[in-house]
Amino acid sequence: MLHEILLSLSGQQSSLFKHSNISQGEEDAIAKEHFPLLSPPEKALLASLARLSQLHAQLRSHTASISSSHPSVIARAVSTAIRSCHLGAFQKKILEVERAILVEDAKFVGGYGIVPLATVVGEFTPWTRRLEWLWEVVRFIQPVSRKEDGWACMGAALIDYLRGESQTGYVDIEEIALHLIGAAETAWMRQLSTWLLYGNLPILGKEDFFIQEAVTDENERPGSAAQFVTHSRLVPQFVTPHTAASILFIGKTLNLIRAKSGPSSGHASDALLTSPVTLHGEHINHLAGLKSPIAASKLTGAVDSIRMSLSQSTLSKLLPLPKILEILSLLHDFLLLRRGEFAAALVSHADARLRERQRRPETTTKNTVSDIDGLAIKEGDVATALTNTWAELYSLQNEEDPVDDGMDLARELVRLSLKTKEQHGLGLSEAGVGPVAETSSVSFDDLLFPTSTSLSVQVRPPLDLFLSASDISIYSKVHSYLLGIRRAQIRLGGLWKHTPIRRSHPSPWGPPRSNSNFGRRRLQMGRQRENARTSQMRSIWATSSASLFVLSEIGTFFQGEVINGSWQHFRDWIEAGASDTDSMSRPGSRPGTASSSKARNLGIDTEEGPDPNVTPRRHDPEALTAAHRRYLLSLVQSLFINDAPFAKALRDLLTKIDHFIALVIRLESIQRNMDLETDEGVVDALVDYASEEREVWNALRAARSDTEAGINEVIARLRDIDDSRTEEGQMMFHEPVASASANATGIWTGTLGQANGCSFVPRKPAGVDRLLMKLDFGTSRGN
Repeated sequence: MLHEILLSLSGQQSSLFKHSNISQGEEDAIAKEHFPLLSPPEKALLASLARLSQLHAQLRSHTASISSSHPSVIARAVSTAIRSCHLGAFQKKILEVERAILVEDAKFVGGYGIVPLATVVGEFTPWTRRLEWLWEVVRFIQPVSRKEDGWACMGAALIDYLRGESQTGYVDIEEIALHLIGAAETAWMRQLSTWLLYGNLPILGKEDFFIQEAVTDENERPGSAAQFVTHSRLVPQFVTPHTAASILFIGKTLNLIRAKSGPSSGHASDALLTSPVTLHGEHINHLAGLKSPIAASKLTGAVDSIRMSLSQSTLSKLLPLPKILEILSLLHDFLLLRRGEFAAALVSHADARLRERQRRPETTTKNTVSDIDGLAIKEGDVATALTNTWAELYSLQNEEDPVDDGMDLARELVRLSLKTKEQHGLGLSEAGVGPVAETSSVSFDDLLFPTSTSLSVQVRPPLDLFLSASDISIYSKVHSYLLGIRRAQIRLGGLWKHTPIRRSHPSPWGPPRSNSNFGRRRLQMGRQRENARTSQMRSIWATSSASLFVLSEIGTFFQGEVINGSWQHFRDWIEAGASDTDSMSRPGSRPGTASSSKARNLGIDTEEGPDPNVTPRRHDPEALTAAHRRYLLSLVQSLFINDAPFAKALRDLLTKIDHFIALVIRLESIQRNMDLETDEGVVDALVDYASEEREVWNALRAARSDTEAGINEVIARLRDIDDSRTEEGQMMFHEPVASASANATGIWTGTLGQANGCSFVPRKPAGVDRLLMKLDFGTSRGN
């Protein structure tokens, strides 16, 4: 019977125990028909051994399946460690007990060669708890059935689970958990080292690695570098958001260097003029110093050291500061509308294109994206509007003007295109090195054309290390927001160019025709008509002036106080970092004081030299990326784009103004035709202009009331924003905190700026109370 017990514990089939499902009762695990003379105490002792036998057999079977077929390399490593180490230790324990019995060790064999069953059971009692825990781990890796706890887990979830299970009061369970954690983290570090040292995704189990290659567009250039994104569900908990972003940044940099410097890069002009990365030995030492269980602080320190060494050796040539400032200036000039002539020309040519399409309607709507009121907008219309805009801007330059490199670069990179359904649902999937700016769901991208359009910048390598697709998406939304305000200003101002509705045009008859009876009657009739129209239009012009004033003040506040001020502060911070490093390298610099050091940190120029005790604040590309994300977040908050009620009120006002302007222009056309009919006798029998005029006037009065209500709604929401501040000088909105929705698209924590060495603090613009003071002053003067 002892041999039957030991063979069964080893995982062999035995007639002593039923090898059934281990979830069944312990009493059912003993074959009663073969051993009918067992007493109840003996059955109770054998029940625990039966449990061990079944656990051992199930563990061997399940771990073999996991090690051969599981998609996660980390899970395979843990499964192999369980099978080879811990189940091997259990098998070794069985052999030790068998050897002790055979040599008649007094610890097991009593008088007359009797081996007490209780002694054998006592030797294996600790293993019951261990195998039960290992069985739970194996079931967590890959459930026995798909109905149980879902499907197989991935490596990050397994590491987090083992780390949680290691916090136990059982010393033996803790030791096993730590050993399995070491096996899992070793497999994870092998994947990580491939990415950190060479910029390559792991060959085995790359679906389990938290950095994966993004799905790119089929129309992308064949020679372009691969794009990578981070999946937050595959990031272990000991990897902080800053560390994950740094890991992504380092690997993308190395991948780009290899793609552009290798022999397969195509043309020689495409190769990057960078020195080869020769710091692999130093990087390996940083990674080799990490011991299991890996501490988040030590991993962060190792990754930061690799990033800094890479920045000092390679990235200074790959991403020079002038190139970063060049693309940021382009974004500020054209997407943030610092160049007002670009916005005016774009609006003018877009309206001209729409008028042309209205005069020549298409007979077919094939291959169109949108059909609004019979007006189909195609991709060619949008591209033509942008092309004409560039042509107008170039025509404004004189031969004596210097070459505008910024416009040349913008013409090459800026794209205006229709938005597809996929772009509407696009999420922010990149791991950020800064807070991800969240905007409201209110859309402004269908104001320029009657369908959604997007003005974006084509980011080419290596600038994609600095600017992500989510950043460009935010810039596009800000552009649509600002362009909607600027467009309404331009169209409202253009109403005063419609001379017939502003004054008597053409001028009345003069002598000698006005001296006749017919001429006097004609002048009297025209004067009465003009007086009546002027009286009716007085309220219309008042509403137009009020709308133009409100939009002008809001646009001036946004463009001058928020955008230009924030950009100047951000650019000074970037240039201050470069000048600090240069001044530290110049010999003979006079030491500065504490006040001068503090002034330099604030971006203020001082006459004293740098303090030799202060570490130079060199901005590496990742720190610049984090600072840019903070700058972009500050813009979104200060422009109130993330305030859904204000954005909705402003969008409604812009829509009402468009309707209001369309009715005024329609009224002008009707009145012109009525004057031709009355004065010149040009009669159109198919149209009743008098009836149309009455209908338009009724609609115009309603539109005027709606526009004034929209103005009041926008101002009321600005007051709510002003009242929402909890204390004087505090920013209206705060940096977002990591949430479930944020983790689904990107990674961010509120302390990231300090974690990655980014010392940039965005400029806090003037409060909305100053804007409200101007609006109140203008309203009081208007009344």
